Amino acid sequence: MATTTRTTGRGTAYFPQLAAERLDIALCRASAAVARAADVHAAREGLGVGQHLVLQMLDAVGPCSQQTLSEELRIDRSVMVGICDDLEQAGHVRRERNPRDRRSYAVTITDSGLGRLAEAQASIPAFLEDTFHTLTPDERGRLSAILVKLLQADTGSSP
Repeated sequence: MATTTRTTGRGTAYFPQLAAERLDIALCRASAAVARAADVHAAREGLGVGQHLVLQMLDAVGPCSQQTLSEELRIDRSVMVGICDDLEQAGHVRRERNPRDRRSYAVTITDSGLGRLAEAQASIPAFLEDTFHTLTPDERGRLSAILVKLLQADTGSSP
């Protein structure tokens, strides 16, 4: 998650100062760096980040609609359609009429999807270690707690 900084005419790096003054800028840049690392990791693994998240949620909560997946995972609905199409083509999910609402489809993880998820999950610890190697385990835990708190405030949930 290295950040390249250019020095000013006076020989001091400007971005660290900006990041210290503007938490929003620092968080956006850190988020972008982690997202790039996740995309590179996903490309190596052959399973997109969104695809991984969908398989993980389906495994955790069971069949649900694309709309629910989209809302819970904060993935745009139009993007979710493509993710589910790709997963279905690969045999990792199937879509069936929702028995509670015949107008919608329930997305269900398949045995193939469970296997693919297990493979992807096995590589996550090494990815996280590589991506967050500059933070101690305690710092990682604190960062995680802070981010959860920020995300809960954003969605109106209570901690």
